[in-house]
Amino acid sequence: MSLQTVDMSEQEQAEVRLEFARLKQDHADFDAAINAMIAMGCDPLQIQRMKKKKLVLKDKIVQIEDRIIPDIIA
Repeated sequence: MSLQTVDMSEQEQAEVRLEFARLKQDHADFDAAINAMIAMGCDPLQIQRMKKKKLVLKDKIVQIEDRIIPDIIA
């Protein structure tokens, strides 16, 4: 029974790391899109909205890092 718990934990860790990688990629994509919008002279309000979405992603990334780091140390 404890072996199943360990396997589940490893699966959960893998899922968390996958989500972390996806969010990091999304964050980089937002960064590139924002830079392109600035270069093209897009509406500052649209750029600001994109920056807010990017910040929300960053917050999620930090939350996931907080979940991952104790697992690495332990």
